[in-house]
Amino acid sequence: MSAPAPARDDPRAILRGGLPDRYLTTDDLAVIFKVPKETVYQWRKKRIGPPGFRIGKYIRYDPADVRAYVTQRKDADRDVA
Repeated sequence: MSAPAPARDDPRAILRGGLPDRYLTTDDLAVIFKVPKETVYQWRKKRIGPPGFRIGKYIRYDPADVRAYVTQRKDADRDVA
């Protein structure tokens, strides 16, 4: 028996490097990083999280930018340790 395919609505579906093959929403980032949605909004306001961009009134995140942000954070934590 094969494993069930991930749900299309699941932002954690593994397509490219563990990230969906589409632009991510604020809700997606909250689920992926397991933080409240308000935290993602604060990251954007303080310019400390992954870079996002506006499409009309909506904020979207490029999965490649999110991956680069995670890599940068990992490298920064390694340098401190």
